[in-house]
Amino acid sequence: MMENKSIGFALKSIKTEQFATFEENYSKKKEVNLNTDLEFKINKEHKEIGVYTTFTFMHSKKTFIKLEVSCHFDISPDAWNSFLDKDTITFPKGFISHLAMLTVGTSRGVLHSKTTGTEFNQYILPTLNIGEMITTDIDFDFN
Repeated sequence: MMENKSIGFALKSIKTEQFATFEENYSKKKEVNLNTDLEFKINKEHKEIGVYTTFTFMHSKKTFIKLEVSCHFDISPDAWNSFLDKDTITFPKGFISHLAMLTVGTSRGVLHSKTTGTEFNQYILPTLNIGEMITTDIDFDFN
């Protein structure tokens, strides 16, 4: 495992997987709740990892903004191979947290861009403590 070494990676692509607003569920007078989800997917053949963030803004359990953004990262062959152990690949939590932070920041920009000129533009993704969301290394089983 590569500890405290530079891990080679590059942002390959950004995708807005889903974006929708539901004006019928929106009310300026109600408290806003925000649900946040993180998901990771790998492409073993291309040595890539995808980080998917989903943000759901709600009033009274009714969604009024939903955004899912993914960032896809190429991992250098040296780094990828250093994470491999037989049929499992393990990404260190510090590295995976960094990729998640980049994806959340990208999602913040996508939300701003998609809502510019609308009443929904007042909703900004807050800063998130990714360290609280990702507490362990992330394993993928190739079986």
